[in-house]
Amino acid sequence: MPPAIETHDLRKIFGDKVAVANLSLTVECGEVFGFLGPNGAGKTTAVKMLLGLVTPTSGEGRLFGAPLSDHRIRAETGFLPEHFRFHDWLTASEFLTLHANLYRMPRDVIRRRVPELLDLVGLTPHTSKKLAAFSKGMLQRIGLAQALLNKPKLVILDEPTSGLDPVGRRLVRDIIRQLRQEGTTVFLNSHLLSEVEITCDRVAFIKHGEVVQISPLQTLVEGELSVAVRARNLRPEVVSGLSRWSRDARADGEHLSLTLQSERDLPEVNRYLVQQGVDVYAINPHHISLEDLFIQVVGTDGGL
Repeated sequence: MPPAIETHDLRKIFGDKVAVANLSLTVECGEVFGFLGPNGAGKTTAVKMLLGLVTPTSGEGRLFGAPLSDHRIRAETGFLPEHFRFHDWLTASEFLTLHANLYRMPRDVIRRRVPELLDLVGLTPHTSKKLAAFSKGMLQRIGLAQALLNKPKLVILDEPTSGLDPVGRRLVRDIIRQLRQEGTTVFLNSHLLSEVEITCDRVAFIKHGEVVQISPLQTLVEGELSVAVRARNLRPEVVSGLSRWSRDARADGEHLSLTLQSERDLPEVNRYLVQQGVDVYAINPHHISLEDLFIQVVGTDGGL
């Protein structure tokens, strides 16, 4: 089966501004894929090209093996934009029914699907309420329901939790997990790195319109450890002896910092220090966070 999303040197230029430069990535079917980068990195333009809303200047892109220009594949794609403008004179039920009719869904399917989705996003009590009376968080949830109406193979979510409280964010997280279990591919753009870290299988970091790194998030759980040690008698030769486990061990008074390849090295490091006559008071290991990785990859010259 072809990848859900595949792009090669996808490029978009507006006048003299390069919005996306040489975007190349592959998103496999059924995975939850995070798309991260600082403001102005080209994320929104890239999403619009994937959806056929913006025509690429050059390069190639495919959804499930079909060209981005193929209208048929859009019927299998759901989309929640960051800046949505919904029909605020419609009720929640009328809004979903309108979009279901645009999909040309059969009436009996619409009658089942609309209440099902309102329940999924926690809006059943507001079925007959007009969207004009909805909070931003409620509008975000009705937008998510709209994106799932046609049971799409691919769901593209642009900042789906930006207006939600912790309960709403958890609801969206649970929905994304359910979509993964059903084999649906989710392409997620979010500035809430803690949500991405919990939800996604892999993330791509984009800077100046190019993918600079793609990382499986499992490597953050099983990968390098930053370790802070508080101890006495940290003699220079003892610190030098840590080179068998760490490339960057350094001491400042009673504080020792080092990076380990695996937490399996921790007991050996502790035994070594004790054997060398070091008085160890505390060892505090932590895995690199997605936020740390983001700063390492894209730098600090722009926020998300």
